[in-house]
Amino acid sequence: MNTSEAVRIALQSLWANKLRSALTLLGVVIAVSALIAVVTFVNGINGYVAEKIFNLGADVFIVSKSSNVITNVDQFLEAQKRKNLKFEDYEAVAERCTQCKVVAASVSRGNARVRYEEADSTDTSIRGWTPSMAQAYDQEIIAGRGLTQSDLANHSQVAVIGYDIVENLMAGVDPLGKEIYIDGRQYRVIGVGKKEGKTLGQSRDNYVVVPITAWFKQYGTNNSIRILGKSHGVGAPMEAAIDQVRAIMRARRHVPPGEEDNFAIETNQNFLSIWANLSGTFFIVMIAIASISMIVGGIVIMNIMLVSVTERTREIGIRKAVGARRSDVLRQFLLESVTVAFVGGIIGVIGGITLAKTVTLLIGMPSAIALWAVIAGLVLAASVGIFFGVYPARRAASLDPITALRFEL
Repeated sequence: MNTSEAVRIALQSLWANKLRSALTLLGVVIAVSALIAVVTFVNGINGYVAEKIFNLGADVFIVSKSSNVITNVDQFLEAQKRKNLKFEDYEAVAERCTQCKVVAASVSRGNARVRYEEADSTDTSIRGWTPSMAQAYDQEIIAGRGLTQSDLANHSQVAVIGYDIVENLMAGVDPLGKEIYIDGRQYRVIGVGKKEGKTLGQSRDNYVVVPITAWFKQYGTNNSIRILGKSHGVGAPMEAAIDQVRAIMRARRHVPPGEEDNFAIETNQNFLSIWANLSGTFFIVMIAIASISMIVGGIVIMNIMLVSVTERTREIGIRKAVGARRSDVLRQFLLESVTVAFVGGIIGVIGGITLAKTVTLLIGMPSAIALWAVIAGLVLAASVGIFFGVYPARRAASLDPITALRFEL
């Protein structure tokens, strides 16, 4: 019996015993599906975090009152004691940082109410920006214009709106020049940001950007701002810019030599390394779960193959009687075991990709198919077929032909 014939017999057996086949493949399918889905999500989110969540390039850094990621209570309590970053800090950095290509500042407030005529939203993010934030944050305007220095200097009540505001409050209306109300205060729409879509079911377009001076006028100056710096390049220029800003901020906040900063400076790499640690832990846990499913699936395949050997004892006897060698029988049943596992692997790959893309469609979780994961899933499935198929195959190969021919179910 050649390889193709052994594979054909295995597929015929699967089709002839559909319920048994489904139960046989279940463990392998679940394991491979879990592997593919997890890798697809992690791969997609890695790319998304790098490109979208922080909207930072490799040459951009953030100065803030405290770290954006706090991992314990002590860090939180220590951060609460720090002084807020003020607009004057931004002005000092913007004036004195010669290593910075761009310096910008922002402050934000969530769950604000935005109203246009009779329509309104109550969970909109209101962002106070300096005009340079658009360059640092990589904002793209698709209609109208962005903020200007004149808007900042005059505390102008003008706004750049996200696409959700256009779709939900101003559908069918040219938004430019229209008046909207933000928590009861009137602003004139001067621009519309490019649609960015959803992440984990949350829209990234439900925002309004106003001049930071107008934001302070409406909400007060008690909130700490964030200062964004953009260097003239990565590597040494980036380090030089960060060092210069650190020196400026330490002097303004009267930090004695030798003491730690009472503010935080973070880059994209800081955020990415934190995410890498979290995603790595998540990946390991899911791989452990998938491994358990794969072992269970392998045991099921072994048991089903043992049943198949028992059912086909007379067939084995006939094959040996007409000249089949022990190695021929061994190869036949081993190929059948591998075929069964490989079919489960294919179904698992399709299932895992389908699951990942369905979740992406429903809640916007980023996903990206990794070719190496598909190959690894199929190789893993085939390996399980080989490992757990050896014992049934050896048992079939060791049958005595005379005894096998006398066997009756």
